Amino acid sequence: MNVLERSALALLHRLDPEAAHGLSLKALSSGIFPLPGPTTSPRLTTDLAGLTLPNPVGLAAGYDKNATALAPLSRAGFGFIEVGAATPRPQPGNPKPRLFRLTEDRAAINRFGFNNDGMEAISARLATRRRTMVPVGLNLGANKDSADRAADFATVLRLCGPHVDFATVNVSSPNTEKLRDLQGRAALTALLQGVMETRASLVKSIPIFLKIAPDLTADDLAEIAEVAVAAGLSGIIATNTTLSRDGLASPHRSETGGLSGAPLFEKSTRTLARLSRLTDGKLPLIGVGGIATPEQAWEKIRAGATAVQLYTAMVYEGLSLIPRIAQGLDALAEKHGFARVTDAIGTGRDRWL
Repeated sequence: MNVLERSALALLHRLDPEAAHGLSLKALSSGIFPLPGPTTSPRLTTDLAGLTLPNPVGLAAGYDKNATALAPLSRAGFGFIEVGAATPRPQPGNPKPRLFRLTEDRAAINRFGFNNDGMEAISARLATRRRTMVPVGLNLGANKDSADRAADFATVLRLCGPHVDFATVNVSSPNTEKLRDLQGRAALTALLQGVMETRASLVKSIPIFLKIAPDLTADDLAEIAEVAVAAGLSGIIATNTTLSRDGLASPHRSETGGLSGAPLFEKSTRTLARLSRLTDGKLPLIGVGGIATPEQAWEKIRAGATAVQLYTAMVYEGLSLIPRIAQGLDALAEKHGFARVTDAIGTGRDRWL
């Protein structure tokens, strides 16, 4: 982390977290910070459901909700980017304050509630983006007051699908009441059928991922794995934020919402490993939750992930964390005798089971 980035982070941490989030996006788009471009090497290049990634380190949904910083994010070192979540109609989300830094825990709690500009505005931005070697995907959401939430996912995909490289069905956010109910077998099967039918209608087919919660029981997880494979999904993202509050020290620990960051690492990695065993190579997995070092990203890959995503760690480490993790993965693969990072997928899964 250079002096400029350290000073910028110190300034942002003096502001309200949501105001700092917005300011960081504006600063990124202003061009005042030098960006290295995608980090890549023969060891890092990754195939993810037919997408060629320069490296397996991605940006999780939630940072660039409205697709306003696509160009700079594509130059920040990421191997792929996910924006959103987008809903059919614009919505303000939940009342503020709704984002809290848990500095003592290197974590955050949010209860945003899918605040976004709506699919038409987001689709217009995606349509005019400059295509690069870094794939861009969209997290699909549902309006809080929708009469048919399951249909909302297909609606967003129908409009935005032609302008993205992949899409993610997000039924695991804890901040929209009863949204997680859509993870049940019958509801999820029907929802995914509508999404996959919509994908088939697109001029160009794109990978469809499903993002799941870390708070599922073993039976729930087995059911979701079975439904995902049967539906023909391209992969699963494990995991979203957690409702658990175990072992936290911050005074904000009792705030409602989804917890992300360091405390999520073990829980999300265990879910990932179990899912890897259940799917047995039938679907690529993306590991998310608590990654802040190359070693933690490596552990996710060894637990079964083809690629990883992060977000909360950037709040504490800055954007320079991204190339550091990618370069660290390259070095770890070389150290352990792997020609490619992907050769390590699942090699350490058993320690999490």
